[in-house]
Amino acid sequence: MTVTPSPAAASKQVPWNKGKIVGAKPPLRPKHVWSIRTKLQVEGRTRDLAMFNVAIDSKLRGCDVVALKVDDVAPGGYSADRATIRQKKTGRPVKFELTESTRQAIDDYLRLTGKKSGEYLFTGRRLNGPMTTRQYARLLSRWLADIGLDPHLFGTHSLRRTKATLIYRRTGNLRAVQLLLGHTKIESTVRYLGIEVDDALAIAEQVDV
Repeated sequence: MTVTPSPAAASKQVPWNKGKIVGAKPPLRPKHVWSIRTKLQVEGRTRDLAMFNVAIDSKLRGCDVVALKVDDVAPGGYSADRATIRQKKTGRPVKFELTESTRQAIDDYLRLTGKKSGEYLFTGRRLNGPMTTRQYARLLSRWLADIGLDPHLFGTHSLRRTKATLIYRRTGNLRAVQLLLGHTKIESTVRYLGIEVDDALAIAEQVDV
């Protein structure tokens, strides 16, 4: 008689993460950011360039990036130097800056699409509806693959971590990074950036035995 294993037994036999890369996704390096920006500019992918730049500057979670509306970053029809949005996960407001290159990308995108006040900044397949986080993740995979990176090694959180990690490494100001990421506890920022590991390695590299 053939015995069919129960679903519970089957789940024990095959780990859920078999063949998958788990754990925190690393941030992009500056050379990766430059390569993606350059490729998007050369190929005239105006929406993708605006979205990539906004994701890097804003340090927002993917769910907040796709939920942005025109007024959040371009009140009055032109991009602002700074913006404030309420985070979906925490309900807390967070502020972020928009660099000159990002503002230019936004203005070019708005001029091309004719988007108006009240509309979602990045729309998906549904007319006038926001892009989904899945569509956003697929776009990121394409951007990464286009410059020769393995999309499986990175995720949308990589974009959120990129500028935050760079700011910390250049300034060492953990409190500033905490505010920029919208974390309520400094411990969350420490874990998020993997600071303890990075700092330990940096110290180790300076010791010659």
